[in-house]
Amino acid sequence: RGDTTLRAALVVFHLRCVTMSGPDALFNVHNNFYLGAYQGAINEASGLSGLTHTEQTERDCFVYRSYIALGSCQLPITEISEDAPTALQAVKLLAKYLSDAGDKEIVVATLQEWLADPACAGNVTLLLMAATVFQFESNYVEALKCCHGAQSLELMALSIQIFLKMDRADCAVKQLKEMMAIDDDSTCTQLAQAWVNLAQGGSKVQEAFYIFQELGDKYTWTVRLHNGSAVCSMHMGRFDEAEKELLEGLSKDAKDADTLANLIVANLHLGKPTARFLNQLKMVAPTHTMLKRTEQLEEVFDRAAQAFSL
Repeated sequence: RGDTTLRAALVVFHLRCVTMSGPDALFNVHNNFYLGAYQGAINEASGLSGLTHTEQTERDCFVYRSYIALGSCQLPITEISEDAPTALQAVKLLAKYLSDAGDKEIVVATLQEWLADPACAGNVTLLLMAATVFQFESNYVEALKCCHGAQSLELMALSIQIFLKMDRADCAVKQLKEMMAIDDDSTCTQLAQAWVNLAQGGSKVQEAFYIFQELGDKYTWTVRLHNGSAVCSMHMGRFDEAEKELLEGLSKDAKDADTLANLIVANLHLGKPTARFLNQLKMVAPTHTMLKRTEQLEEVFDRAAQAFSL
């Protein structure tokens, strides 16, 4: 159940591509993106002015990543030119990887080539995009190499996601401590703490629940936060509450795969029909982890049934 939340956007969080002095002019853009309020991030970015060239590049990275998260991969593919900064080129590669017509092998090879170039290898956005693609490829070793030694909170948060997928909660806890030492109030850090708490279970689940609640009340309730809160409720056996949270999330995005997957889980525990949500999930995300696991279990059951058939 936690898997769907721990994936968190296939286009993961990003705190800072660069170190900026003074107030963070892009804070609202960053924050909306982390929370999953992608249209809000785009709207905030459109109202910014007086940015440095570096800040403009970072802003554009967030805008295009937000469009990718909204399913509009073709926009960055079309708009980002071949002479754009490395950070934007890396975002374009992610868009190509996630697009229906994307040649994934070429994208992976290109990223590996760029990472081998000393002139590019230190670019935080490139490292983040590469780590994201490697994660999708289930190549966790290469993904963690991109995150290793990073001072970017988003890269650190991504490494936590990977450690949790590898059932290495001990490594995730260690990484979280490093994030908290840098900025324990950051939304990125708060979300990472919630993931770790969920993985640890027990009383930590209630703490994770409070984190999602506080972020929603403080900023804005997004589909991501509704799902996080619902997963916590399910871990605590509160399936009625989880269903309410998920239906609220579904009203904001009827095609969100994680919401549909979590609704299937909640309804199974409540003894309610799941066929409609299952069919919706098959339509919007035919390769979703839940569907793959269900298919595998059905195959195992069929083989077992054949073994005992007369």
